[in-house]
Amino acid sequence: MGKFLIGLLTGAILTILCGVVLVFSLARFGTDKRVAVPDNATLVLQLAGEIPERSPVELPIPFFEQQTQSTVKDVWEVLSKGSVDSGMKAVVFEPRNISAGWAKLEEIRADLEQFRKSGKPLVAYLKGPSTREYYLATAADRIYMGPEEYLDVKGLRAAMMFFKGTLDKLGVQVEVEHAGKYKDFGDMFERTNMSEATKEVMNSVLDDVYGRLLSTIASARKKSVEEIRATLDEGPFLAKQSVAKGLVDSLRYEDQMYGELQSRLKSGDIKKFSHRDYMKVSPASLGLEGKPRIAFLVGQGDITRGGSGDDGYGESGIGAEGFNKLLRRVANDGSIRGVIVRIDSPGGDAMASDDIWREMNLLSKKKPLVISMSDAAASGGYYMAMTGDPILAYAGTYTGSIGVVFGKPNLRGLYDKLGISLDTLTRGRYADIDSEYHPLTADARAKLRAGID
Repeated sequence: MGKFLIGLLTGAILTILCGVVLVFSLARFGTDKRVAVPDNATLVLQLAGEIPERSPVELPIPFFEQQTQSTVKDVWEVLSKGSVDSGMKAVVFEPRNISAGWAKLEEIRADLEQFRKSGKPLVAYLKGPSTREYYLATAADRIYMGPEEYLDVKGLRAAMMFFKGTLDKLGVQVEVEHAGKYKDFGDMFERTNMSEATKEVMNSVLDDVYGRLLSTIASARKKSVEEIRATLDEGPFLAKQSVAKGLVDSLRYEDQMYGELQSRLKSGDIKKFSHRDYMKVSPASLGLEGKPRIAFLVGQGDITRGGSGDDGYGESGIGAEGFNKLLRRVANDGSIRGVIVRIDSPGGDAMASDDIWREMNLLSKKKPLVISMSDAAASGGYYMAMTGDPILAYAGTYTGSIGVVFGKPNLRGLYDKLGISLDTLTRGRYADIDSEYHPLTADARAKLRAGID
């Protein structure tokens, strides 16, 4: 009886929740989403956490919908609209705890610089800033921090974790074969430190990123690169130190910062306008539509085969089945004049990458195609881009292909520690080539090596 009542109560709660979602969904889709921008508005652009390429699935429920993360394209769009919108007088940029890669940061910073060319004020207000937030803030014409804030800018570091010591204690051996000098994915299981090849790569990456960071800050703060290098060697900085070193313009509380902006604008009270609300402003109302339709497709995450039911809109990476459906739909849509495919992927399944590459080439024969690379377009992410069409990337984009890797664990030592034994019967010479209980034989390793090569 008790289980019946619990089941009945659970069913009732689920029914009520479904009803609430349905009501809010109908209300949402039945509401005119056009938003009016007040005169003399100031756009407040707040970015935090990850900045995805693809919009997460939205839940039409109050509070949940407001937490949707802004995409890189969203940032470009609101700044582009703000630069031509006569009612939008300024932008206050507030970055916080950003975890995006350097390519995305370069793009967003370029968008901020493009907005500045409109002649409208662009000020940055920093709260607990680290290097990424400060890098973006240097695009502003003024940088503010609170009087007791802390500027955590002190250079860059790269660290890699290795698990061989732990695996040895557990009695686990990971057998890895790879083709390519720099294909070091398996090193974390076989080594306790970086190989010389890995150190070479990581040092070159650090040198490149740090060099561009120094030159960007130096240009923005009107100092030499050597001055900024020497300054960052003294970081991190207390608030007053950051001003004394010329990294920040003024220490103000937030209301004081808005007060100074109001004086600059000379237009009465500041009317703050959230960038999330501004995203709902129709581009047509600003004269930004009416041009040929361009499809914007995003491939984000690890590349997998996917399933036959995938539609290409999921959030679990790039499934070849679903992504190819999107590519075919765009190819067959006569109203679409051209296509931008945005890639943010470290790669993944080789066969799935090949399937996507084939579909990308078929699309390229029907429509003008441009590939845009984000933080990463590596391995399979690079492979799928090889259509012969123009490819655009940022200096901070990780791209290219460095080889192929295969690995499997040999758990026999762990099984022995746990008192587990595995008695196996086989038919076929290589039937146990992927067994977790036996190491690779010389013949099996040679067979794998040939396939990897």
